[in-house]
Amino acid sequence: MLTRRHLRIKVMQAVFAFQRQRPDDLKELEKFLNSSMTQTFVLFLYMVQLLVEIDKLATKRHKLAKVRFTGSDAVKNPSRALIENKVLVELSKSSAIKDALKKRKLNPWHLDSAYVEQLYEKIVTSKEFVVYASQESDSIKKDQSFINTIFAEIIAPSDELMDYLEDVNITWTDDYPLVNTEMIKFIRKVKVDKEIKLPELVKDPDDIKFAMDLFRRTVLNSEELWARVDGKTPNWDTDRIAQVDSVLIMMAQCEFLYFPSIPVKASLNEYLEISKDYSSPKSSIFINGILDNLLKQFQKEDMINKVGRGTL
Repeated sequence: MLTRRHLRIKVMQAVFAFQRQRPDDLKELEKFLNSSMTQTFVLFLYMVQLLVEIDKLATKRHKLAKVRFTGSDAVKNPSRALIENKVLVELSKSSAIKDALKKRKLNPWHLDSAYVEQLYEKIVTSKEFVVYASQESDSIKKDQSFINTIFAEIIAPSDELMDYLEDVNITWTDDYPLVNTEMIKFIRKVKVDKEIKLPELVKDPDDIKFAMDLFRRTVLNSEELWARVDGKTPNWDTDRIAQVDSVLIMMAQCEFLYFPSIPVKASLNEYLEISKDYSSPKSSIFINGILDNLLKQFQKEDMINKVGRGTL
């Protein structure tokens, strides 16, 4: 789920917080970084459980409609398309999902059912649902396609939902696009009568160690890392460099110097891409110029010691 780029973004946020707070002890910021990483999976569980709660509400509404004594046949006999959707059925009975929630003592949407109800109403009144309910096909692919469609076009774009999740956890603002993409892939893997397999937070456990090491090394060597930038910006005072840019420049240097297994080009490309999303439009050009000058200095002074093929 979390790629190296996402981990770098979380480290960037933690270093940014360090520069503003300047704490004597790094433990609290290390806890923040660790929590930020693990909370990404919690957000994923929230989104999965949201689909489960929508299924529960659909079942409840269907039962209530069946006992009505007035109204048209359509009102008294609503479509069963949603409650019979195979993806929702499998999610609702999954022990893996239930165990993951129980392990983390989570009960999402229990006290916030209004968001579930809003999304349910949008789904059952959408043209996508009308088309889906009218189709005679009974395949899992049809059900997966429908769930992915409503997730991508109704659930994920919901401003109310995004505002709510941001209130629950501020770091979820950056995680939201990643988790939504993961949800689409996850839904495609759901099979009938096969236990659901939840995604791993990271593919390699060493990735978490990488993030923690990158944070510590950047913070502990920040003065030295930033001192090298002085003189590399002849037309720009270092005091005027955007704080996000300064953090990215220090982190990139850190990878050049202290992470021998990471190719220089990979580090450079990653930080330029991150700057495009988190800084000013011209920041990537500015950062590229500084890092290029620093790399020339490092290579001239034989400071870069990379190991393995393709690491230079």
